[in-house]
Amino acid sequence: MAAGRELLLLLLSTAALAGIASASGAFLSDTVFQGSAGSTGRSLLQAKKSCPENFEFQNYTIITSKCKGPKFPADKCCSSFLEFACPFKDYLNDDSSDCASTMFSYINLYGKYPPGLFASECKGDKNGLPCANVSVKAVNAANGSYRAQSSSLALVTLICGLVTLLFH
Repeated sequence: MAAGRELLLLLLSTAALAGIASASGAFLSDTVFQGSAGSTGRSLLQAKKSCPENFEFQNYTIITSKCKGPKFPADKCCSSFLEFACPFKDYLNDDSSDCASTMFSYINLYGKYPPGLFASECKGDKNGLPCANVSVKAVNAANGSYRAQSSSLALVTLICGLVTLLFH
């Protein structure tokens, strides 16, 4: 029984360490827009790694509820874009992954925006678009439900496995 408790402690410690997130810079690089602006160049010939963030199931209503045509007001479109994209800045700024192009594919799919809209409307400085003053509470709340479901499922699976190990 002592070995079972040690195994339980080891597994729980490993799960806790795996859940720790890292912090980074507060800008969204201008290279994020390369995929959305229809850019053609060497980057198309180079294989990009798959994005570790799943953009398929994100909540895009943060953008689609504020950025509406036919005029697409720059202030509303850019602020809602930053509100959505800034929590993913680490993934989007990684030029070796396809995260930016994947995200823009889904933004354009759900919002039916003209190609290059955000690249032409949203202007930053030499560092890119600033994320420091962006409120990410709404996007975290909207996308948190998906993450909470997947985290809960993993936790339930882990607990069932541990219970099975302890009483088998």
